[in-house]
Amino acid sequence: MERVYSGKVRDLYTDGDDLILVASDRVSVFDVVLPTPIPDKGKLLTALSLWWFDQLADIIPNHVISATDVPAEFAGRAIRCRRLDMVPVECIARGYLTGSGLRRYEETGEICGMPLAPGLVESAILPEPIFTPTTKAALGEHDEFITFDEVVAKTGDETAERLREITLNVYRRGAEVAADRGILIADTKIELGWSAGGTLMLGDEVLTPDSSRFWPAESYQPGRTQFSLDKQYVRDWIAGTGWDRVSPAPELPADVVAATRDRYVDVYEKLTGQRWAG
Repeated sequence: MERVYSGKVRDLYTDGDDLILVASDRVSVFDVVLPTPIPDKGKLLTALSLWWFDQLADIIPNHVISATDVPAEFAGRAIRCRRLDMVPVECIARGYLTGSGLRRYEETGEICGMPLAPGLVESAILPEPIFTPTTKAALGEHDEFITFDEVVAKTGDETAERLREITLNVYRRGAEVAADRGILIADTKIELGWSAGGTLMLGDEVLTPDSSRFWPAESYQPGRTQFSLDKQYVRDWIAGTGWDRVSPAPELPADVVAATRDRYVDVYEKLTGQRWAG
């Protein structure tokens, strides 16, 4: 087995014809890996992704071969998966206006070339979920919004249409399932790729606190930032330190580490209905 890639959170190993995708406890914000890990994060991301892959199986096949046939040292935080030729686009769906989508809207009145109604506020629900793709930047660089026409230029008409349709269908199914459990999904990012047989599949992770924004429905109120059960808590904390995003990132204090882990555990338990055993 050979490690062939190390990303911000995941490491990738080859094992014969298969890949072993390992989720670490690392946490990244603003495209920088922080020096402080979050205990159990890798296991939580893996377990929640596997649960969602099952919920979405009728919408899109996925790259999972096995969650148990992995090296013992990676047990619980790795999957054996198919090799995919990943599409060169980050596929993002938004049902609410926040984060970088809100900032772009406030600057231009649109996102990805799609005009939105005037007067929308922080956390406003959109009339319909929208597909807001970005570039897939190299490690350490920043993704940039692109228009649907630019997706067409990268992938072709038919594939671009499928990317948009699948992304929105995954978001809608996720939002529907989560709403029944008292959770709003503000937005999500998914990874899609082609199998050796030419099938478009869901890869990497799906609908986790690293790739999505989760808000408790009971406390939702447009016009303000929401209590988050995801990585946004770390983003907000580190932004409050005055860190310039260039110098070495600060260590997370113990209370922030604990609160972040609690959020990941809480949303896992609320969504799956299962107690987190660690």
